[in-house]
Amino acid sequence: MEQNSNIRNFCIIAHIDHGKSTLADRFLELTGAVDKSKMVEQYLDSMDLEREKGITIKMQPVTMHYKGYTLNLIDTPGHYDFSYEVSRSLKAVEGAILLVDATKGVQAQTIYNLEMALSANLEIIPAINKIDLPLARIDEVLSQLSDLLGVKEDEVFKISAKTGQGVEKLLEAVIERIPPPSSSQEKRLKALIFDSLYDNYKGVVAFVRVFEGEVKADDKILLFASKEQSQVKEVGIFTPDFKPKDVLRAGEIGYIATGIKDVSKVRVGDTIFTINDINYIKDFNFLKPLEGYKEPLPNVFMGIYPKNPEEFDDLKNAFQKIKLTDWSFHFEAESPNMLGRGFRCGCLGTLHAEIIVERIKREFGLELLLSVPQPVYKYITKDNKEDYIYSPSQWPNLAFIKEILEPWVNLRIIVPSQYASNVYQLMDTLETKEFKDIKNLSSQTLLMEFEVPLREIIYGFYNNLKNCTQGYASMSYENIGYKKANLVKLDVLILGKKEEAFSKIVSAQKAQKEAKNLAQKIKENIPPQLFAVPVQVAIGGKIIARETVKARRKDVTAPLYGGDVTRKMKLLEKQKKGKKEMQKKGRVRIPYENFIRVFTQE
Repeated sequence: MEQNSNIRNFCIIAHIDHGKSTLADRFLELTGAVDKSKMVEQYLDSMDLEREKGITIKMQPVTMHYKGYTLNLIDTPGHYDFSYEVSRSLKAVEGAILLVDATKGVQAQTIYNLEMALSANLEIIPAINKIDLPLARIDEVLSQLSDLLGVKEDEVFKISAKTGQGVEKLLEAVIERIPPPSSSQEKRLKALIFDSLYDNYKGVVAFVRVFEGEVKADDKILLFASKEQSQVKEVGIFTPDFKPKDVLRAGEIGYIATGIKDVSKVRVGDTIFTINDINYIKDFNFLKPLEGYKEPLPNVFMGIYPKNPEEFDDLKNAFQKIKLTDWSFHFEAESPNMLGRGFRCGCLGTLHAEIIVERIKREFGLELLLSVPQPVYKYITKDNKEDYIYSPSQWPNLAFIKEILEPWVNLRIIVPSQYASNVYQLMDTLETKEFKDIKNLSSQTLLMEFEVPLREIIYGFYNNLKNCTQGYASMSYENIGYKKANLVKLDVLILGKKEEAFSKIVSAQKAQKEAKNLAQKIKENIPPQLFAVPVQVAIGGKIIARETVKARRKDVTAPLYGGDVTRKMKLLEKQKKGKKEMQKKGRVRIPYENFIRVFTQE
């Protein structure tokens, strides 16, 4: 294998808000990659959402030139909901800068990202950022990083990405310590797709790392997984805008405008080959693809529906475009229900779901209705067949079920030692959890690990953790598989008729409380009728909670002007019988807006 000695491919990994994007800004300035007149803060965070929330959502590659070297940087997200973006970038580089905030120290996502980088055999360059701040704990964080990586403290770089202090030395360390890519330009093209987007004129534009061979415009290419063939429209590099180039060679990171219009044919993790010298045949098995990415499994599912039913196809098209840039997002059409036609969508977490919804609204101008996210449950039948439960309507007949399982995660919490007791108290509020381990990251910081059901931390847990530790704790989690669960389905009956749209899957231990809350919420959103409306919540036919919407009163005695009291009593009795008859035959029609308030997040 040849070495492209003047190329360095690297990324920046860190916990959220530790200064990755600011450090990337300094690199862009130092290398002159972006004109000073165009330079803005967080230059690589091109989405409005990223600037508003102060987080990186999408990885962003850029090519810089410095002292005769070509430096390909990939800026990565820090939030654990976007860890898949990090894993993809690690496949395209040989090294990583591990950045840690001097005021916060090593955080949960720091460790998770580091473990991914080490498993990819990358060269790690540790750096402490924000050393210029008055609250910087430089010595303590140095000790943390030294222990974590097993390196000497003088091997850790101390920088301020905001002021530029120490940044040039860090960039020179990238050149000195990160190995050049090993590759061959003599072989057939092998390029790994690590991201993509859609262009109306160029078709799908694949972001690639070229491992072998070279590619240029007009080359005939094959996408291995889909067996799709096409002719290259353009190749180039990121500056970070698209900059066309004559040829992309082994070791480089850039883009290939494939000309393919069908977005489903271009998949992240696929290998692109050139086939200029091969006549079309059905079997390309002699081509050996690069090791790609494992497609991530969603952690939570939610329903997304267009407010305007006529925009169903527009929403489907929007999802396909989103999928191109975010392969951790899953979607499939759902049969119509009270919310109309829509999609069951899988996301890696609740923040991921929130970002998807915001992107759809902003980028495609669609108004949406959302159901509450829930984990994906699994069940095993008595004849040992497995299937999944994506929504309460898919709840199985328990007579044929051996067991139901739910997803569990390994939860990591990093917290100052003085707040450890608060974390234990918070964990005690969870219905189910298993203590795993506790370690000292330093004399003042602890790493606590628990195994918990995913449903226990989806809603509100992170906010509660921040509140009980005054904002000092951080958390990350990763799936560890399924475990047996004691779950039940809550059925809602209105006027004795089951309304499947209101069904909910909950823990058996919390069923009574959940049922009472659900019945109360439905009661508050049913308009008064001329008769009393019973709202019942049941488990397997047994009623466990009930609320009643009182009948709307009408004074049938108002026309009377005195006379025998028995006339009044007869009218009231007649009204009472009429209401009972209406209750037997009637059906409550819940206004659309009221239903949404019960069923959705709005």
